[in-house]
Amino acid sequence: MGKLIKNHWARLIVLTAAAYQVAAAFEGFFWPKIFWDFLTTNLNGAVRPVPVLQIINLLLGILCLAWEYPLPWLSGTSMHRSIEARLVIYPVCSLSALLLYQGTNPGIYYLVGMGVYFWAFSEGEVVCPRPWALPRPTRIGKV
Repeated sequence: MGKLIKNHWARLIVLTAAAYQVAAAFEGFFWPKIFWDFLTTNLNGAVRPVPVLQIINLLLGILCLAWEYPLPWLSGTSMHRSIEARLVIYPVCSLSALLLYQGTNPGIYYLVGMGVYFWAFSEGEVVCPRPWALPRPTRIGKV
């Protein structure tokens, strides 16, 4: 058995969350609802009459899909290879998804993906410049 590459696993989780977030944003255009409306109606202005929260979720979902897949012009850049940047952006994506009623599942998936990315970061994993490539082993000393 090989070693688990946690950033690849986290990438799959976040890709799932981002695709689900885009679908939830589209559904939110037709059935606008805040998840927390059973507690307060103060947040209803974010989804109706102007769909601000749905547009934010749509843009963040597309950004995360482009970042994780990644697009050819984004592949290998410092933004693509940075786990720290992911750990900064994904809480914002999770919060915006959790506010929308249709986006509660992607919000939870983002939280799980952040946990796995943090695990990868704490073990010193690096994201390879080429997507889905395996990291090269470092050789210490002469062999």
